Amino acid sequence: QVQLVESGGGLVQAGGSLRLSCAASGGTISSYNMAWFRQAPGKERQFIATISLGGARTSYGDSVKARFTISRDNAKNTAYLQMAYLEPEDTAVYYCAASIGGYLQTDPAGYLYWGQGTRVTVSS
Repeated sequence: QVQLVESGGGLVQAGGSLRLSCAASGGTISSYNMAWFRQAPGKERQFIATISLGGARTSYGDSVKARFTISRDNAKNTAYLQMAYLEPEDTAVYYCAASIGGYLQTDPAGYLYWGQGTRVTVSS
């Protein structure tokens, strides 16, 4: 029902910042918890952050705590991931996801809708 499209990925130097966007169509994100995951080559999809319907609650993965910030603008039907102090280990394809459940889930299996991903490459 809802389509998600990520943007904002690219090449950035270590220590730099980048903001990813997740634009939704075909439905309003106000009905969904939103989340970001990432997947590096040869690794499992990793939980990054999630945010509740109105943005009051957030949860972050340990690997990005204090460096990344998830936010949402329901009026623009868009979620964001602000990334700072990027490291080469952050290099991955970053995916936006939407959950219709009431809990802030960290398991990819808990998310119904996914974008195609945007690639982030952090150079050393």
